[in-house]
Amino acid sequence: MSRIFSAARAFPWVTATLAVIAVAGVLSALRPEAVPWVLGVYAGAMALRAAVAMVAELRSGTFGVDILAVTAIGSTIAVGEFWAAAVIVLMLTGGEALEEYASGRARKDLTSLVSNAPRTAHLLTADQTVRDVDVADVEVGERVLVRAHEIVPLDGVLVSDAGVFDDASLTGESLPQERVAGDTVYSGAINGAGAVTIRVTRRAADSQYQRIVALVEEAAASRAPMVRLADRYALPFTALALAIAGIAWWASGDPLRFAQVLVVATPCPLIIGAPVAFMAGMSRAARRGAIIRSSATLEKLHRAATFAFDKTGTLTRGTPALTDVRPAGDLDAGTLVRLTAGAEQASVHVLADAIVRGATARGVALPVPQDVTETTAGGVTATVDGVRVVVGKRTFVAEQGGVDVPAPGLAPGELAVHVAVDGAYAGCLVLRDEVRADAAETVAGLRARGIGHVLMVTGDEEATARAVADQVGIDDVRAGCLPADKVAAVRDVPERPVVMVGDGVNDAPVLAAADVGIAMAARGSSAATESADVVILPDEVGRVAETLEIGRRTVDVARQSIWIGIAVSVALMLVATTGALPAVVGAWLQEAVDVLAIAWALRAAGRTVRLPRLRRSRSAAAEAAPAPSPRPATRARTAA
Repeated sequence: MSRIFSAARAFPWVTATLAVIAVAGVLSALRPEAVPWVLGVYAGAMALRAAVAMVAELRSGTFGVDILAVTAIGSTIAVGEFWAAAVIVLMLTGGEALEEYASGRARKDLTSLVSNAPRTAHLLTADQTVRDVDVADVEVGERVLVRAHEIVPLDGVLVSDAGVFDDASLTGESLPQERVAGDTVYSGAINGAGAVTIRVTRRAADSQYQRIVALVEEAAASRAPMVRLADRYALPFTALALAIAGIAWWASGDPLRFAQVLVVATPCPLIIGAPVAFMAGMSRAARRGAIIRSSATLEKLHRAATFAFDKTGTLTRGTPALTDVRPAGDLDAGTLVRLTAGAEQASVHVLADAIVRGATARGVALPVPQDVTETTAGGVTATVDGVRVVVGKRTFVAEQGGVDVPAPGLAPGELAVHVAVDGAYAGCLVLRDEVRADAAETVAGLRARGIGHVLMVTGDEEATARAVADQVGIDDVRAGCLPADKVAAVRDVPERPVVMVGDGVNDAPVLAAADVGIAMAARGSSAATESADVVILPDEVGRVAETLEIGRRTVDVARQSIWIGIAVSVALMLVATTGALPAVVGAWLQEAVDVLAIAWALRAAGRTVRLPRLRRSRSAAAEAAPAPSPRPATRARTAA
């Protein structure tokens, strides 16, 4: 019963219309002569209400199809079909309710982030007590307690020894992620079974979750050009309906025929079919980890002809990785990695972090270094397993180790960390920013979906850019680009619309300049995210192709819902010209057409789309997981 009352309060005009119809039904048995007055006055008042809204639309430059409903109500009242007029009013109010319900259902996934946004934090005070405060009052550097199964309220660094977090709402990764002390934890992640402590690194307004919430709220409030396109169907459809109704009246000589035709000229496929489809498509994209900031983006994706990609952090992982071990002298590769990583454990350099991670991935047990000395812009010296190890750039190792360091043969995009052991050159470790495992398949998938032009725009040198482009299948490479050069390159592309995919601060201008900007948010900058039209939450470039497919399907479904509604309405109008459809029956059939159009539009949110799946290797799955927090760089090392 409470649900009935809630529905009545939520849709007051539907409730009022049903109440008037019920009263008229009772009066038809007690006072039949009062029925025309009750139904006629109420229907006339509702027609006046719709007419006022229609005039407001006309003044704003929009031709609304409500004129059909207003004309149909007026004509049925004029010919004495008061029950038909009441059904049309029920259609109008019910259509508004259906629109609200359908849009609410389509927005459910899109707005779930907003409803789940953490409001309070458990602040750890200086005396180690816990005090609940508003998340906006927590300052950077303060510590907060996150209890079991709670949402992390702010971005921070894990202080506890270890923790397990569910990042599904942020990255789409379905598996729990293990983190250790010092690792970054983003707001919006769900803590595991044990309480943990984090040190806050960003205030609430700047935290990952709040940025996503802002994107979602903007997306939910947007209005697509496709809706304006649907509005443009209004004039020819209205003219056609009035023409058919007028011809039927002229041919039959019966004004009732005019009303019978108009009651089946449903405007709902035009009024709500397209916006419901767009909201449904945005909901589906959100479930797949793509926040679309404006529904106008969906139509641009549908027509996209060119995709442009940044290189570092987009087609590549954006962090150096140990790719090759080149021992010299008597050391084998395993021993070289063990000694080098053992010494680098004490360093805070990003390359040291990459070497340690590479050694750990190879299953190497790292020894504890002794007598560690780190030289800014040079390298590290340490005693490891009883031997003196010098690790760093070529000149540093040559000087500190007293050895000749040969120049390694490096491919474009590679750099070398050299090693000397006990006064002898021991070899080098080669690092490189690896291409994402799904990058080549993403480019191939875009081409398979009809994208004829794919290019790379990057600030890297030509040789490095070409090496990556060859691996992923891109022929058009624009290398050595400053941010302004990237903007110019995208603006000069003749095949439009152009979609740009990037992640860094230097990509923010070109993301804003492109017809559609797509930002990789998992490791990207906030500037890039704020400039983009689409934000990809998982650290998978393959989601770009999925987003394109969703955009195309959404626009197709929107158009289908419009044309299905129009086609069925025209067919019913032609039947009504024969007099075979009484006005009351036609009004109920109109309601059925409305439901059909809305139901078809909601298909854009369904799980029936069979997207070409991009295969993921283990390395691709590893990329999807958040990377350990990089150590702050304190010295610069360069490739030999």
